[in-house]
Amino acid sequence: MRRLTLVATVLVTVALAASGCREAESPKPTGERPGASTDESAPLKKRVRKAIKRGIAYLHDHRGEDGIWDKHPGVTGIVLLAFLKNEEGYNDRQDPFVREPVKYLLSLQKPDGAIYQKELANYLTAISMQVLIETKNPAYAPAIRRARAYLVGSQLDKGEGYETSDPGYGGMGYGSTRRPDLSNTQIAAEALKAAEDAGLEPDSEAWKRMVVFMSRCQNLSETNTMEWAGDDGGAVYTPWKSQAAQVTLPDGTTGLRSYGSMTYAFLKSMIYAKISKDDQRVKAAYEWIQKNYTLAENPGMGQQGLFYYYHTMAKALQAWGEDTLVDGSGVEHDWRKELTEKLLSLQRDDGSWVNATDRWWEASPNLVTAYAVLTLEELLAE
Repeated sequence: MRRLTLVATVLVTVALAASGCREAESPKPTGERPGASTDESAPLKKRVRKAIKRGIAYLHDHRGEDGIWDKHPGVTGIVLLAFLKNEEGYNDRQDPFVREPVKYLLSLQKPDGAIYQKELANYLTAISMQVLIETKNPAYAPAIRRARAYLVGSQLDKGEGYETSDPGYGGMGYGSTRRPDLSNTQIAAEALKAAEDAGLEPDSEAWKRMVVFMSRCQNLSETNTMEWAGDDGGAVYTPWKSQAAQVTLPDGTTGLRSYGSMTYAFLKSMIYAKISKDDQRVKAAYEWIQKNYTLAENPGMGQQGLFYYYHTMAKALQAWGEDTLVDGSGVEHDWRKELTEKLLSLQRDDGSWVNATDRWWEASPNLVTAYAVLTLEELLAE
């Protein structure tokens, strides 16, 4: 796999607000920020900011004795993103509860640019890369360049013996197997998009390869030649049949189950890859989302991965760029307001969120609180 040619200029610039000093140690709720909106959405925004501050305070107070969260670099990275994307401007120069875990992630970087401890190399590199970019600290530019080169190098293509016709071509997995999946691929897409937004030149070939893989994860037989492909337009986790993911189609054959979080991941990543909203694949995915719009569950998976679903939904619909969504019954939804209200209703008294259905680490209040805070921060930044 060829290494990506990166721009030689500094990747990131310091973007801290020059608004005076603030207390660095304790990110406790401090009330409404000055200059808040006075429009009709102001009361809801005030509740959102209060919820975010309570969530941030919970995360601050629930670090492990080692200064990281859940003894896991992935959870730590997602929590750090919640801090770094916060309106308060938490950063690794002023805040030790940010600085120390950032140093921890950097300490895991290998000579080839990967950032991981024992496993999940692609997943952890993609998350850690986003953290380093979000710090806006120019000192991390070399580490970011190495991480991106590794991440693009981990994409499965002819360098790993994959032909364009192979189902896994263009995808990315956890890094421990040669079976890519749409979830890891969309997290890698997030990292590549963040790098581009921070000043790195896009790699159009990497995005093209990614689109090939993602298209093989969609139930759309007109554009997906996989024998299992149906026609509902939704997306699946991988293009390989597994017993757990199989469903019986109307014609009696078996296919793979489309579900919510993967369909939003597909839509978002196709938009990041600059695939037109008029493209048949993109339109079909959005139509699936309209038909299956709900906040009660992760459609197709019930309560499993619910907060991952909310987070992916918010980013996908922000990328789609429309204020309302018309569902399959013709009902118009202010999806931002509805998602906001749903998350606010699920916050616990101690400021945290958690999923009672323990799958994909969502029994961890630290991880789920970080997902919820990131989702509210995304909605607040509309």
